[in-house]
Amino acid sequence: MSDDPLLARIIPVLAAVPGVAAIVLGGSRARGTAHDASDTDIGLYYRDGAAPDIERLREAVTGLVDDPAAVHVTPVGEWGPWIVGGAWLAIGGRKVDLLYRSTDQVSAVIDACRNGEISMHYQPGHPHGFCSAIWMGEVALCRALHDPDGLVAALKARTALYPPALRDALVRRFQWEVLFSIENAELAVPRGDSTHIAGCAYRALACIAQVLFALNGAYLINEKGTLAQAANFPVTVRSLAGRAAEVWRQIGAAEHAAALQMLRVLESDLQKICRVS
Repeated sequence: MSDDPLLARIIPVLAAVPGVAAIVLGGSRARGTAHDASDTDIGLYYRDGAAPDIERLREAVTGLVDDPAAVHVTPVGEWGPWIVGGAWLAIGGRKVDLLYRSTDQVSAVIDACRNGEISMHYQPGHPHGFCSAIWMGEVALCRALHDPDGLVAALKARTALYPPALRDALVRRFQWEVLFSIENAELAVPRGDSTHIAGCAYRALACIAQVLFALNGAYLINEKGTLAQAANFPVTVRSLAGRAAEVWRQIGAAEHAAALQMLRVLESDLQKICRVS
């Protein structure tokens, strides 16, 4: 990461904050898919009982940001149990997001995922919800920037092989919901309830993406761009991206019955893939 001047500037400052046990780069920049406007997502890992010193963290980032008056650093837990907390910053003209993660809690979630135990949670910013397996995926896909005690390395070692039990659990959890969402939408067609129909269609497509990621042994950590990514997997639904785009065109044109029929065909194709995978 030393070839990125921004990270070279930020990481030593964050690493000096008491309670910051490890620092990782996440998101598109860790995966090598970022563009110029992409956020820089930085995970701050801490041990339970030794959370980051928030006042020291606030002082640290105030010396880094473009506008010190705009700094807001949250306590641990302010953004809920799954996003946890952090800060949205602008440093050197780039958007930098800090997110807290407990190594102990993440470790427990990884154990659960490896045993085929997952959970789904309401979370602002995640329109499909926050699946507990996201934490495992974050570890698998992140790049360690500061890991003096090898905490992140130890977690990553347990994510290197995609667990078959996790695959099966995700397919069980999300495959049935595709048709369920379509049927819910069909009940709203006589009322012309476009908002409800669109919401159900989104859930159906999001569940298709979840299943395809699982079948391909790929970690899904954010809903953004998942259908486009799933369309390029070895195991996928034919012409997925184009057919999904047509669903949205039809919904936008109030061609609800046609859109839901296309979703039914997608669901049928997904069933066939699941039977042979």
